[in-house]
Amino acid sequence: MLVSRDPKPADRQQNPAQTSKVADRAREALEDLAGAPLASGIYLVATPIGNLADITLRALAVLSRADIVYCEDTRHSAKLLQHYSIAAKTLPLHEHNEDREIERVLSEAEAGKRIAIISDAGTPLLSDPGFRLVRTAASRGIRVTSIPGASAVLTALTTSGLPTDAFFFAGFLPPKQAARRTRLAEIANIPSSLVIFEAPHRVQEALADMADVLGNRAAVVARELTKLHETIARGTLSALADDFAGSVLKGEIVIVIGPAEPQVVSDDAISTRLDEVLGAMSLKDAAKTIAGELGVPKSRVYALGVKAKDESP
Repeated sequence: MLVSRDPKPADRQQNPAQTSKVADRAREALEDLAGAPLASGIYLVATPIGNLADITLRALAVLSRADIVYCEDTRHSAKLLQHYSIAAKTLPLHEHNEDREIERVLSEAEAGKRIAIISDAGTPLLSDPGFRLVRTAASRGIRVTSIPGASAVLTALTTSGLPTDAFFFAGFLPPKQAARRTRLAEIANIPSSLVIFEAPHRVQEALADMADVLGNRAAVVARELTKLHETIARGTLSALADDFAGSVLKGEIVIVIGPAEPQVVSDDAISTRLDEVLGAMSLKDAAKTIAGELGVPKSRVYALGVKAKDESP
């Protein structure tokens, strides 16, 4: 099922006095933040994933005062900075230059500069460069501060309607089918929702592989989150693969997959496995082994073993 979120016209005159108060308070809060001292160090600043309004006041205050803003793509980030009239010095920091730029960034921070790091969209370091930089900065005692904000991972997860109490973010899957299926098999038994990024031209084949490897679980395909043409498609993995067959998609894609349904293991299945292993190990060891294999409580396996011994001639 495909759900489009084209925005409806808002009644902006519904309560103009209240709107004015909110705008005044936001402006005062931003002025307070911008007037406070900004310590030297590295700032990981989350930026909007589509809608430019989804930026925090803290993010604006940091970006407007940073000595240097390192961007995944300076041309892409220029749109955001120009939108908010931020005239910051920008330099590129991406997967192709991170190794040679790390020392430069760290030296600048140690020299007392205020360094902001942003990705093209969302929270930095999630499927983006920066992890090694932050790890090295921490080891050298350089202050690292995260300025939280928009995240495609959490936006897709909370919109999905799938379990949110635990989730596993798998990033991008390998582009080649064999490697992709291998990776899916590795994460298949994780007992939580799975969140995966995918390129738009690979969505249909990726969904088909997911259905084949993970089973036909409930899933959501979220596209262009927070943007004008945001769409949320819900269904099973196989149904979604059929829905997207032949589609030409653009934009950012996040796939959320529900956890596997728990398998019901019968007493007979446990007893059969006990018969197979009890000759080679003690009941205590057998209970531990079988519990791990079948995903059942060890006490249940042990009790069935004791019962079988009591009932044996």
